[in-house]
Amino acid sequence: MKSPLTTLCYIEKDGCYLMLHRVSKKNDVNKDKWIGVGGHFEEGESPEECLLREAREETGLTLKSWRFRGIVTFLAEGWPTEYMCLYTADEFSGELKECDEGTLEWVPKAELPQLNLWEGDKLFLHLLAVDAPFFSMKLTYRGDELLSASLDGRELTLPPEGEMGDTRGTL
Repeated sequence: MKSPLTTLCYIEKDGCYLMLHRVSKKNDVNKDKWIGVGGHFEEGESPEECLLREAREETGLTLKSWRFRGIVTFLAEGWPTEYMCLYTADEFSGELKECDEGTLEWVPKAELPQLNLWEGDKLFLHLLAVDAPFFSMKLTYRGDELLSASLDGRELTLPPEGEMGDTRGTL
């Protein structure tokens, strides 16, 4: 059984994030979505060890500088609860390689809202953009629909479905 603990990292370069378009795996909760890189902890790993291993496995890059930005709790019908350690990284070495989980692409941060993102990802990407202090977020989904979100234990007011392209007014 997979660990309920995961990492997710947004690697930064020249005003872009390295995004993974999840198109390769079958039975993938992230199918066709754009996400950062990361994955499940292996036995005995610390969050940083998982971060570094997953980044290297998925991208070929070795992270040199990273920052632990928050923890996100995901609840989704039909899937086990996931606790995700969210990171950004701004220094790395190595050459980008092909990823067996999808397509890697450097995407300008300003263009992220046009991608097929999880609605909750838009919320925490906004927190990253405004350099929010360390946070705890909880996201509850039914299928692709974000049912509720809380930030540091306080419920967030969500805009009507389909209107989350700009989340500045909700946080």
